Amino acid sequence: MMINAYASHKAGQKLKPYVYHPGQLADDEVEIQVEYCGICHSDLSMIDNAWGMSSYPIVAGHEVVGSVHAIGKNVRTLTLGQTVGLGWHSGYCEQCHQCNHGDHNLCEQPQPTIAGHHGGFADYVRAQATSVIPLPKNMDKASAAPLLCGGITVFNPLIQFDIKPTDHVAIIGLGGLGHIALLFLKAWGCDVTVFSSHPDKKRFAQAHGASQIIDSNDEEKITNDTNRYDLILSTVNVSLNWALYIDKLKPKGRLHIVGGVVEPIPVNAFQLIMGQKQISGSPVGSPENIKAMLDFAHRHDIRPTIETFPMTEINDALNHLRSGHARYRIVLINQ
Repeated sequence: MMINAYASHKAGQKLKPYVYHPGQLADDEVEIQVEYCGICHSDLSMIDNAWGMSSYPIVAGHEVVGSVHAIGKNVRTLTLGQTVGLGWHSGYCEQCHQCNHGDHNLCEQPQPTIAGHHGGFADYVRAQATSVIPLPKNMDKASAAPLLCGGITVFNPLIQFDIKPTDHVAIIGLGGLGHIALLFLKAWGCDVTVFSSHPDKKRFAQAHGASQIIDSNDEEKITNDTNRYDLILSTVNVSLNWALYIDKLKPKGRLHIVGGVVEPIPVNAFQLIMGQKQISGSPVGSPENIKAMLDFAHRHDIRPTIETFPMTEINDALNHLRSGHARYRIVLINQ
């Protein structure tokens, strides 16, 4: 069987139809018929080789929702026709300390879905069964797709750091990650402040429960904001005046980075020491936490705001994301 996909053959190049033979299905793998695939900013980064880890031709796409089309002979956890999701990882070593303790997302030798592996901008994609997550019954498939990377990226810190419903949390950026974080945090019960440089996003923030919206370009307003945050979640991929935000944390507060900032983050040690504050970062989440996230989203009817394109218009969709005008996640549909 051949798989029909869309691939880039050079950094930043327009995607073209690409056909490849996936070989024999491994005993621990499943093959997914792709119905929906979100476009994440990480896909652009990989297509453009912005992180220096891309190999070509590259078939991106790591927010896949579809149905199980084929099953390896050792797979017992999934069934043919079952609706499933696949995110950033398509496999784990299953032998390291992290995998043995349920932290598969921190695996020492993981298999990313779009690095050294062909992803979901295709009609089919393969993955180790451990990384394939069943969707809750009757969950909306299109809006579930962005949750498999963007959603778990902002949900994972809530579990890892025991965020409480009484906590005050701030989100830096209200884009593809930030708007999902707002939806999760309000359902979690937190008081949420949004720092955003886009005035046009203020209405969305207010409509979805933000108690305060502060212009992130106005350092005077940030300076005058009270030091009340248990957690500040940065979802942006640009450098900021980090000291200003660290100063807004409560004692024992945490600045947590999930946006892919490539520049170093300068830190004054005493700013951390005197308030026992922390700076941290995290990748996506383990399979168990992805399951928990999907269940939470389905229970609270949390749906990212999406725009849809046919898979055949993938280059238009990528250009729309590059333009910065996407509101807020893009999902491709295999028709």
